[in-house]
This record gives sequence, structure tokens and C-alpha cells, in this order.
Amino acid sequence: MIDLKLLQKDFDAMSAKLSRKKVDTSLIADLKQKNEELKKAKTEFETLQAMQNSMSREFGIYKKEGKDVSELKAKVDANKINIATALETQRERQEELETLAMSIPNMPDENVPDGADENDNIEIKKVLTPCKFTFTPKEHWELAEQNGWIDFERGVKLATSRFSVSFGMGAKLERALINFMLNFNSKRGFEEVSVPVIVNRNALKGTGQLPKFEDDLYKIDSQELFLIPTAEVPVTNLFADEILEESQLPIKMTAYTPCFRKEAGAAGRDTRGMIRQHQFHKVELVAITTPQNSDEVFDEMLACASDILTALELPHRLVTLCTGDLGFSAARTVDIEVWLPGQNTYREISSVSNTRDFQARRAKIRYRNGNKNSMVHTLNGSSLAVGRTLVAIMENFQNEDGSINIPKVLEPYLN
Repeated sequence: MIDLKLLQKDFDAMSAKLSRKKVDTSLIADLKQKNEELKKAKTEFETLQAMQNSMSREFGIYKKEGKDVSELKAKVDANKINIATALETQRERQEELETLAMSIPNMPDENVPDGADENDNIEIKKVLTPCKFTFTPKEHWELAEQNGWIDFERGVKLATSRFSVSFGMGAKLERALINFMLNFNSKRGFEEVSVPVIVNRNALKGTGQLPKFEDDLYKIDSQELFLIPTAEVPVTNLFADEILEESQLPIKMTAYTPCFRKEAGAAGRDTRGMIRQHQFHKVELVAITTPQNSDEVFDEMLACASDILTALELPHRLVTLCTGDLGFSAARTVDIEVWLPGQNTYREISSVSNTRDFQARRAKIRYRNGNKNSMVHTLNGSSLAVGRTLVAIMENFQNEDGSINIPKVLEPYLN
């Protein structure tokens, strides 16, 4: 959640930053109105409280001097009722502002480039050179069907569209990739954790998926429980409502989970193959740190995800997201896009984001900073989406006859 104290202190500066992220002007106007209403309610309460203090002092003087206090007492009693009413009004205005603020995205960092959408993202660098084939490379769904690795029709039979079933070497490679990624991340200092794939509403509010993106989530009927869209949710919320010691930070974690997304807003996009599935495997990186170490940890996470692709001999590039393509909770994001020769383009395989104190404020994750408690910074990143990594291996390691070679680094995981 955005810093409401900062909002009240300098609304114009905050609204300018939110405008860079394409927040609707009417929403900003509503935010301003709620902020003004809260300020007015606070002023009214403070004025009544000051009157009460003044009358209480006067009451004491009257009693000491033996004066008649009946009229003053009536005013004091009436003012007490006004104070209670004003305090309740202030509470209501505070709650209204906080409820609205939950639907407001994080503010972008100053150095995030302005832009309307993904077309305005900026490439940072390319890593490895794509292989030049002497034949026309096939797309992954052709290779998957030819080699018997993935069956899309049986996935539909078991569930619905955008579900699939892996067989044989396809299933083994997914398991190998998960183990390889977890081991790689552990060697980089990220502690492995295993978390539930079902979480409550508070957890999703903490990381920013709720209330705005409820239509994209799979909810369990009759319960306030949801299947996770990413391991970022349970792993970050491990420390919700806690005050950490500064000596504990940074906390760096990695987790494998299946992920579940309705993709309600993505109808018609990548409906064929494994690029956009309703259920998929992913290995995640999550970090909780102090503000001063936030950027350093971000660079560590980005390097870790990129180096996995390098170890797998998969060409990729790093791209800075512009304000128009930045996620709801992110203050800064760098996407990693892997080369897919069958599609002759780079496709996203990881997003590494710094949310600054946005999620920490929602989830109430703090640390002892000297004599006070301060908000931590939280970061998250895919390391990596397993299905998309498998897709990249199929397309980049294919042979003319449709057979597929295996990256050397995975051979120990396949016996």
C-alpha cells in the first residue's frame, strides 16, 4: 500500500508519480477527496479535543474558587458527545481512505522509463547468441507432440483448455529443471522453503493480488481460500505481522510450487501450447531486506535468474519495464526474455521486481531500526517458469528430424 502519511504530506508529488503509472485520473481525484475528508475530520476532532482540555482546566479553576460549575459541566458533557462522534467520523474516513488506497498501485522508481506499454520497454543487454539453424525450426507444440513429451488434448479432457499432461522425458525434464533451479539458487544463498499452495485472503492482500485481481484467481467455494498464482504470495507472507531484527536481514528464499491463474484478462493470447497455462510449475526467488540493501539484492536476484539460463545455454535478454507495463505492486521490474527460434522472437521467462515498502506496508512486515520500527523492502522474481524453460529447450536444442538434445547441465539430473 502507498504511504498514506506521505500522501497527506505531499499529495501533488504522490499523484504525479501515480500518473506516470497510468492510474486513472478519477481514481486520483477520489483519493484526493478522501484525503481531504480525513484531514477535515482530524481537524474537527482536534478542535473539539482542545476545547475539552480548555474547559477541563476552567472547570478545575471554578471548583477551586467555589464558583457554580453547572453550566460549564453541561458544556463539557455535551462536548464529550461531540468528541465521540468526531472520533467515529475520523475512524470512518480513515477506513475509507485505506480501502481506496488498497486499489492504488505502487509508485514507480524515478529512473523507470515512461511509456505506454511493452513496446516502450528498454533492452539492457543480450546474453548468448541465438543459434542459426540450417532448417526452419519448429514451434514447441509440434516438437512436444512429435516426441510424445506433452499431450494437450488429454489436458483438456482432464480439466479444460490451457491444461496439459507431460509424459516420459517431458515429465522428467520438468522435474530435472525444478531440482536444478532449486540447487542453483541455494548455492547463491537463497534458502529453500516449501509452502502451502492454498492461502487466505489476507496473504493475497499483503502481496497486492487482492482486491484488484480477484477475477484472475481460483477460489475455493464456501471458503476464503485461494490457489496461489505464484509462490511470491506464501513466501513473502511468512513474515506478515512480524517485527524482524535488522541482523536477520536480508532474508533470501527460493521455493518451487505449482501456480494457478485463470488469466481472465488474457483471452485469446497464447492459447496454443505451454506459454500461457492455467496451471504451471515455477521456481521463485523472494527477498526481504533493509531499504539500503534493496538495490543490491535486486541485482543478485536478477543475476541468479539470468545465470540459470546461461548455464542451460539458452540465449536471452534483459529488459527494463516502462511505467505503462509495470505490475501493480512493483516499483521497478526487469524482465528476462528467452529466445524462441520457432517463434523467431524473445519471450518473457522471468520478472524480477522490487516492490520497495509497498507489500511490507500491506502485510505489516517491519524490522527494528535502532530505536524505531521501520518497513522492510520486499523483492520477488521467477527463477524460472519451468514450462517456459522447457519450451525454450525444445526450440533451441531441436534437430532437423525433430529430435531434441538435452543441455549438458541437466544430464546429472536425468541419470
